[in-house]
Amino acid sequence: MTFGNYTDYYKKDLISSEERKEFNTLNVGPTHPATHGVFQNVMLMDGEFIVETEQTIGYIHRAFEKIAERRPFYQITPLTDRLNYCSAPLNNMGWHMTVEKLLGIETPKRVDYLRIVVMELARIADHLICNSVIGVDSGALTGFTYLFQDREFIYEIFEEICGSRLTTNMGRIGGFERNFSEKAWDKIKYFLKKYPSKLQEFENLLARNRIFMDRTINVGSFPADRALAYGFTGPNLRACGVDYDVRVMNPYCSYEEFEFIVPIGQNGDTYDRFMVRQEEMRQSMSIIEQAIAKLDQLDDKETYFAQDPRFVLPPKEKVYNNMEALIWHFKIVMGETDIPVGEVYHSIEAANGELGFYLVSDGGRTPSRLHFRRPSFIYYQAYPEMVTGSMLSDAVLTMSSMNVIAGELDA
Repeated sequence: MTFGNYTDYYKKDLISSEERKEFNTLNVGPTHPATHGVFQNVMLMDGEFIVETEQTIGYIHRAFEKIAERRPFYQITPLTDRLNYCSAPLNNMGWHMTVEKLLGIETPKRVDYLRIVVMELARIADHLICNSVIGVDSGALTGFTYLFQDREFIYEIFEEICGSRLTTNMGRIGGFERNFSEKAWDKIKYFLKKYPSKLQEFENLLARNRIFMDRTINVGSFPADRALAYGFTGPNLRACGVDYDVRVMNPYCSYEEFEFIVPIGQNGDTYDRFMVRQEEMRQSMSIIEQAIAKLDQLDDKETYFAQDPRFVLPPKEKVYNNMEALIWHFKIVMGETDIPVGEVYHSIEAANGELGFYLVSDGGRTPSRLHFRRPSFIYYQAYPEMVTGSMLSDAVLTMSSMNVIAGELDA
């Protein structure tokens, strides 16, 4: 029986009760290197083929939404770090823009461009990890070791900007805590100069490799209509041939001023998901270069936060030397300022897709209700449909290419 027939056989529920007696149950996870996180798949196996599977999540659940409803707005940023921790600055910026939408804060162009530089670096770091792990799970470790140094270099850039590497607490409501140093800009420009050739070298190792192609093409395929029905966004949707990107469809942070291509696939398989992320890294580098050019054209070289003293923290040098600034800093951080009543939703194009924040305020010092729209939670629901009838080894690759991040899945 061919692989395709196995898929049809299992999905059409043609299995008799006698056949089921011969099947075995396999637990993949919750602590297993193939799951890349703390979640479980209970699989009914016919030899090496998957008859059916059921996901179990919640092993890493930390109740972020409920914790956030008891914290002042400024103290919620570190919680967002722990969603998709492979690209924490994207989560941070999305949250800050949501609060700014509620408060009516307008950020200067320089802040927008600085944020875009950071967000696109974070997108590259995330895609880099995902694609190199796809290589590892197909049996090719070399590509992972090639790119790991570049991932570390991006974290060095983050460290130079804010002092942190993985969970960054990057930025503030209204902008950034401090301006970018010359050393940070030197590192960013060095990365833009060196990474394209490294990325191409990595792609040369895998993209036309016969073994890698056999392991990924037509593996974990998913049609566009089913992807849309489940609510897919991001690279997993674009791999199915749907050119939806929040940066284009609902621009934020001045993205409408930038020119870039939204890459799409055709088959929605593991190979397409890999190649879409490859091209998105190239587009991110182009966006960063455009942002640097726009920053150079601005007369203002110093502004890094919005001029709104009601909600935006005063500069540290004023806090240390001016009593009024110290008092206002305390009021903002401790949530003693008057937050308007309102209900807002804001989304960004995070590394895994549309990351949204639904925020309800009753005028108190903390959110009345806060909900995170986590891309991983949305598309992981389709996993059984994607792997039923496939082999166990292919199911592992499918999960890798979906880039399921446990922190984002179980927020």
